[in-house]
Order: sequence, then structure tokens, then C-alpha cells
Amino acid sequence: MNPRVLQETALRYFLEVVRCGSISEASGKLNVAPSAISRQIARLESELDTLLFERRARGMVPSAAGELLAVHARHMQLEADRIGSEIMALRGLQRGKVRLASSEGFAVDFLPAAIAAFRKRYSGIHFHLMVGAPAQATRYVREGDADIGITFSLKPEADITVALRQPAPIMALVSPHHELAVKKHISLAQLQRYPLALPSPDTTLRQLFDICCSRQNLAFESIFSSDYTEALINFAMLGGGVALAGEISVRYRIQQQRVVAIPIRDQGMDSRFIEVQTLAKRTLPTATQAFLAFLKEHIPTGQLPLSPNPLMPTADHIPSQSAPERG
Repeated sequence: MNPRVLQETALRYFLEVVRCGSISEASGKLNVAPSAISRQIARLESELDTLLFERRARGMVPSAAGELLAVHARHMQLEADRIGSEIMALRGLQRGKVRLASSEGFAVDFLPAAIAAFRKRYSGIHFHLMVGAPAQATRYVREGDADIGITFSLKPEADITVALRQPAPIMALVSPHHELAVKKHISLAQLQRYPLALPSPDTTLRQLFDICCSRQNLAFESIFSSDYTEALINFAMLGGGVALAGEISVRYRIQQQRVVAIPIRDQGMDSRFIEVQTLAKRTLPTATQAFLAFLKEHIPTGQLPLSPNPLMPTADHIPSQSAPERG
């Protein structure tokens, strides 16, 4: 095989087809003629002497060999991005970009506050946040579209390094004026007499809730369901009933006494974890390392420095990337 076949242009075109699932869509994203993309892929297949895609009616899916090449291409692309970031970082974290992926529970309160606090010290660092279901946030990290994933998890994930993992028990949310607001804890059975708002089935919260109810033969009728967590939380805050969420999703509203979070004592409602995830075996850019260290420091404490704080990591004191414990 000619090593030059694995050049940047060919791999970039190949990887975009993997992402898009079709040459025509990749053509639009790259602003390159479909014929040029087809030629590069045909050349790769010829040089590697294997088919890289399975052509199907609804598009193109990478073959086993294509999956291997996609992993290689993503790592090359990420490494090029890292080197560019490292060169900029020689100026002392004055520039850089951190790409984040999270499930919605982190996107409303916690991450905006974390980014604002971090940028008090490093105003030249830019951020991009993608929000999706927990599995989607992890997929963004695995496919190289995000540098850091912050999500809820029920199990370990392949090709993912867990930089931080801590329990994230599910709580009942009510208005401060609700009769349950004085409770120190509550059971699922006690919630049956109140209007309940529930998220969609693809969330870890709903999955655990359904499992725990099934074990106890408890039946609930959700009077309000949505795939938009913020709508459910606001419903509870306004006195409409009870919603469910992790503490970190409403941390600042609890501090502002806008909502009350009541621990649920049923076994299994504490089986969910917060995970801060990165791609396994990847060397992170300096700006990403700094924000990762910031998250690891402040997620467990529940407090963020929203004014300049000497405890925030500096460019000279970014922890080395020792292999963290897998979740």
C-alpha cells in the first residue's frame, strides 16, 4: 500500500461521508463536488484493497474495515486540532476552544455557570456546547465531535475515559409552597397521589423510575410528559405538581429557594451517576485540560466561583492526564 493514500484530504472526505451517511450530503457539508469525494473514496478502497462502505438504499454505512479507518481518521484529526491548540497555548491560555457535549440536565444551570466562571479567568477561551440524550452526549465524545462529555450514566462505555464519576440520585421537585416541601425524604408510593411530570423514555431518569416502579408494582399516570426537561422543572416550580431531576440540574434554583428537591428513598433511585467523559487514549489540548480540571474540582463541591478565584487552575498548574478510574 502506498502510505500517501492516507493523506489528509482523502481521510477528511471519507470521514465526512461516515458522519453524513451519503456522498451527496457530505458534498454539501464540504462544498466539494460529489465526484471528487467518490474518487477519493474509490482510491482509498483500491489502495487498501477492501470495501470501506456498504451501499444501502438509505445511504452508506461503513464496513468493518471502514470502521477501523474511521477510528484512525478521527484520531488524526483530533491530534491535528490538539497541536494547533498547543501552539496557541504557548501564549498562556489566551486562546483556545473547548467543545462540550451534555445531556439537558447539565445544559440549563450548571454548564452555563461553569463556563461563565471559567471565563472570568481565561477570557480568550471559547466554548461550543451540544445537547442531546445521555447516549448522544457520549457518542459525540466517542466520534471526536466533543472534547468533554458531561452526562448521566448507568454503565461503563467503550472507548471512553471517565475523568470524574459520582452518584446522582433522583429527587422529587416541588414548589416551595407545595405541601411536600417540608419533607426530608419521600417514597415513590407517597408520590402517587400527586400530579406527576415525567421525561421521555430515552433518559436515564425515566429508565430508573420505570424499573423501580415495576419492582414495586407501582402504577403512575403522567399528567405532563416532555422530552424538554426544563418544561417539567418549571411546571413543578410553578406549583403544577411533582417533577423528577438530579440535584445538579436545579442546583442554583435550590440555592435561590425557587424549588425544593426532596430525596427519594426507594432502592434504585440512586443508581445513576454523573460522568465527565473524554475519548480514551486521546491527549487533550491545554485549554480542554484546564476546563476538565475545573469541572473535577467544582462538580463535587456544588459551588462555582462566579468571580475571580485563586483556586481555579492556572496554565502552570494543569494536572497531568494520568489514567483515571473507569466507571
